[in-house]
Amino acid sequence: MTNTEKVKKPVLAGFFIALGLLLPFLTGQLQSLGNALLPMHIPVLIAGFILGAPFGLIIGFILPVLRSALFGMPPIFPVAVSMSFELAAYGFFTGLFHRLLPKRRLSIYISLITSMIIGRIVWGTVRWILLHLAEVPLTWEIFVTEAFVKAVPGIILQIILIPIIVAVVEHRKA
Repeated sequence: MTNTEKVKKPVLAGFFIALGLLLPFLTGQLQSLGNALLPMHIPVLIAGFILGAPFGLIIGFILPVLRSALFGMPPIFPVAVSMSFELAAYGFFTGLFHRLLPKRRLSIYISLITSMIIGRIVWGTVRWILLHLAEVPLTWEIFVTEAFVKAVPGIILQIILIPIIVAVVEHRKA
């Protein structure tokens, strides 16, 4: 492995972290828009595909907590903490599935959608644990509304945008 190859992934990881810190500013004035478009999720999902599972996991885990520490948003408890586990799952599973599945365009969608479902389940589990410790209920209805209903625009954006970006990057590699 050349020195360039050794440096490439950490530099790209820094880029994805920076992107994840900055993209929410596009929706920052309207919290409901940010909750709907999920701007922090996009660079983590792309990082999992491009950099692989270990980098995707690390980027996903640190990004929400780092953004909370730097900018105060998302609030650390329970939002940033539960998002850290969710985004870590996104980054890890997109990288894992993308490596394991055949290199076809459909595989990108399978990796993406499966990872998004797993990430939402992880988010719900962690959120339930955190809220349970704080003696705040998290009902099934609240989980479905927060994890899926409110996020429909972001989910659609991710399903459209991310496969295009991944396909372009992989085509340029070839």
